[in-house]
Amino acid sequence: MLTHTVPTPLTEFLWNLFIGTALVITLYTCNFYYLVFLARQKKKTKSVELKEVPTVTIQLPIYNEKYVAARLVNAVCAQDYPKEKMCIQVLDDSDDDTYEILEGLVNDYKKKGFDIMHVTRTDRKGYKAGALRNAMRFAKGEFVAIFDADFIPPAWFMRKALSYFCKPEIGLVQCRWGHVNERYSALTMAQALSLDFHFLIEQKAKSNSHLFMNFNGTAGVWRRECIEDSGGWHTATLVEDLDLSYRAQMKGWKCVFIPDIVVDAELPVQMNAAKRQQFRWAKGSIQCAIKLLGDVAIKRIPIETKIQAFVQLTRHIAFPLMLMQFLILPVLLASKINLYIVSGLPAITVLAYLAMGPFVYIMIIRDLYHASWRSKVLSYFYMVFYSAGMAVNNTVAVFDALFGKKNEFLRTPKFGIVNKTDDWRDKAYALPFTKTTLLEIFFGVYGVVGIFIAIFSENPLFAPIIGIQTTGFFYIAYLSISHSASRKGKSRNMAVPSGTQRMANNYYKFAMGGIMGLIVLGVVMAFEEYSTTIYPLDQARGLLSRIQATSDPQSIHNEIEAVKTLLPASGNPVWIFPTEETDFGKMQRDLSYMLGTVDKISTTSGDSAAFHAGMLNVHGEATALVFNLLDATPYMYVSISNMLFGCIWVAVIIGIFAVLKRKRERLRAYDVEDN
Repeated sequence: MLTHTVPTPLTEFLWNLFIGTALVITLYTCNFYYLVFLARQKKKTKSVELKEVPTVTIQLPIYNEKYVAARLVNAVCAQDYPKEKMCIQVLDDSDDDTYEILEGLVNDYKKKGFDIMHVTRTDRKGYKAGALRNAMRFAKGEFVAIFDADFIPPAWFMRKALSYFCKPEIGLVQCRWGHVNERYSALTMAQALSLDFHFLIEQKAKSNSHLFMNFNGTAGVWRRECIEDSGGWHTATLVEDLDLSYRAQMKGWKCVFIPDIVVDAELPVQMNAAKRQQFRWAKGSIQCAIKLLGDVAIKRIPIETKIQAFVQLTRHIAFPLMLMQFLILPVLLASKINLYIVSGLPAITVLAYLAMGPFVYIMIIRDLYHASWRSKVLSYFYMVFYSAGMAVNNTVAVFDALFGKKNEFLRTPKFGIVNKTDDWRDKAYALPFTKTTLLEIFFGVYGVVGIFIAIFSENPLFAPIIGIQTTGFFYIAYLSISHSASRKGKSRNMAVPSGTQRMANNYYKFAMGGIMGLIVLGVVMAFEEYSTTIYPLDQARGLLSRIQATSDPQSIHNEIEAVKTLLPASGNPVWIFPTEETDFGKMQRDLSYMLGTVDKISTTSGDSAAFHAGMLNVHGEATALVFNLLDATPYMYVSISNMLFGCIWVAVIIGIFAVLKRKRERLRAYDVEDN
């Protein structure tokens, strides 16, 4: 039978924190549903036929993209647009083979009559934003189009995109991203659906209204006057696109999104690359919030626009809130706190979760994709685990931004992956897993413990909720490690000795085996610790609750004896500022006193005053012990032995990281010697 207890001061604080974070997350979720409503409004952006073909500057910011750079330049030069009206700027900050590839390609197109220049810099000051700002000095014409290295604009792009500048206040035309390799893996399918939600719901809703939308950094065309009037490209944040588009709209410029113009791009196929991209977006958004929200607040713009700007710029705060909930939930379940929306009706809670999540999203998918919606439902479930697992990575990014850590624009490497049979593991740019993976493993192990707590605390309906995030953490951590494996063989530009290659692969296999072994060990140890220290306290509380509800001396005697065997004979789990209420020795003495009282009143009549007084005393003692155990239980999780084991566990994983780092540096040394 499911029983609930009155919260102690600690659990009450955690409960209030849990509900507060849930409320904030729910508000962000409801805002997304509001944007879904706006996106469904039928409003078509007007376009006009170009009577005169305007001159347009096409900027291609590139840094170490030898697998995709030529593809981009060829696609731009294949535009169905007069080449004398295109000023193509290849903004190349590369320090690898990409430079030679682009140098030769630019020279070839110059010979064919294209106005194309290979713009290089002596340093990467300002990164992408710095390159764009530097190139504006050489820009020609009224418009500036921008494409990242992994994009493939269709031949008709320029004519169609420019036709939407039909009003002088339109400063930006943002086009939709397509996905050239969406079906490559579960990872790319999850990213594709997430991006489709962004464009077809968020961008469309904001473009259809007076809300601020953002430039996505690529596949868009700016009015040059708009860039200059808004202050140009700033380098203070990692998302110069979001920064400029907000400054432009606060100046009165209009940004529009055109869903019918789709520019295919390559999705990251390596987990560590996807995490880097998500990290940059999350950190950059919070940086923009810090930089711009003050101006948004004082500008004379509609209140709804202000609210939506706040939501968009701060929405990544939801990730640390999700982690906070994830950490608190098992503690509340272990403390027997009622978490159901309607007390005694767990089904209502489950239905509420389903209604706010899968049911609504599947309806949205059906509305967006029509006949092909069923194939997208699988992508949705991939996206759920992907988004849940990314909470650690994006939380680190949020705190990175809040504490003002120095910016470094780390690009998302691409490998020219288009077909499902393409392989990227033998190519350069593959990223190793980072220390964030250690945190993901920790949260995964903690989630497994949380699932057991949900089951043993008679709250099994919460186990799937914890399980989704737990699976996500393990999924992200596993791919982070497995996608870090050494290259299978020699690339064209490397000659790593075969013995060294085999050694590198062996070390990565050792890392995988060691970390998986640590995960299993952590789960087994956590389950063993819970079953021997926490679960007996839960059982003791249950027996004490039964004592409170009965007046049978013999039953009470037997249950007190059982409680005495379940509780430690002595000790105090509160090792910082301990109190008598959490001292197990005192609890044992109180139980012995209760036994004496029960034995005395068992010989008296049940109708006597002595019996009733003694029973009230026993019930009061039982109630006090329940509260004492509630106070003691949370500290059992952070006992000295648990903390010591956790430190050893973390130290071993850090040791594995250190070994891999040394081996990676050794391989890089071979690369340097070979070059």
